[in-house]
Amino acid sequence: MTLSPKPGILDIKAYVGGRAEAPGAERVYKLSSNETPFGPSPHALKAAERALSTVGLYPEGSARILREAIADFYGLDAARIVCGNGSDEILTLLANCYLRPKDEVVMSAHGFLVYKISTLANSAIPIEVPEPHLKFDVDAVLEQVTARTRLVYIANPNNPTGTYLSSDEMRRLHAGLPASTLLVIDAAYAEYARKNDYDDGIEMAATFDNVVATRTFSKIYGLAGLRVGWAYCPGHVADTMNRVRAPFNVNIVAQHAAIAALNDREFTDHAMRHNEIWRTKLTQDIRALGLRVDDSAGNFVLIHFPESGGKTAPEADQFLISHGLILRRMESYKLPNCLRLTVGTEEANLAFLAALKKFLAAK
Repeated sequence: MTLSPKPGILDIKAYVGGRAEAPGAERVYKLSSNETPFGPSPHALKAAERALSTVGLYPEGSARILREAIADFYGLDAARIVCGNGSDEILTLLANCYLRPKDEVVMSAHGFLVYKISTLANSAIPIEVPEPHLKFDVDAVLEQVTARTRLVYIANPNNPTGTYLSSDEMRRLHAGLPASTLLVIDAAYAEYARKNDYDDGIEMAATFDNVVATRTFSKIYGLAGLRVGWAYCPGHVADTMNRVRAPFNVNIVAQHAAIAALNDREFTDHAMRHNEIWRTKLTQDIRALGLRVDDSAGNFVLIHFPESGGKTAPEADQFLISHGLILRRMESYKLPNCLRLTVGTEEANLAFLAALKKFLAAK
């Protein structure tokens, strides 16, 4: 008997976040991690500062004040809300609660890396479904569902492709799943998906016994560094997760900041409008330079580069880094010919467009 991790763990490629440094650049624009260009609401910062005086005490264990604030904001049942140290913790916690060795978990081939990591960490089998058009394929996913399928993860909108599944398609997906399979709808970018046929999954989680919808304060609310996420669950799922999650898993500073951020609607609306304007402009201007850009419902766009000819994604990445522009390489998402660009400030967006034009024009 040797000391070794359980099956699956050594198959994990550790998650690596977006880079933050561009050595030698005079001015650096980090556009690699889908962070809001505005940071958190000033009200959130003030709330966090006030809460610092209480950090010598343990917070209430269930994040009650945050759950009640979310419930009031969305008209939900606070008892069915589970909060986490970022939505990543919740996505992982669901795997920890429901996966047994050799269970199967279905996900898209270009979905968020945490789905596969949490599956392998529980000695389960990830089933990655191809996306020929870079969009979650409901029929292809349902073909992979078996009696051993315990979870189906879907990011809606999806990171890094920016595509989304309509409300009708999401319900068709759910209708094709057995009651023994939990559909996990990761809606981290929900606030940016201003589409008439978009559904963040909360109503489905309120209606069905095998749907969970997760959300985060890391994106539009600008609290990525404080790590705050939440899920709306059927009552029995919430009860299961609360038996397993770490006690005091959302710190008190994060809770107060999240409540203030949630209630600063003017600040959030400003961020939404900025994203709508610049996502459209970036998409149009990059296409005008001759590159493919997929339509996106998030706060980022996926840019496709040629496979050769001196204008590849790695070559573009190196050129952009030399100009202080940090994008996200996509090899880990099986998209080696792509770079993902976060919508930044006006200054950052214009700097990117100028540098990209210079790169493409170079001999």
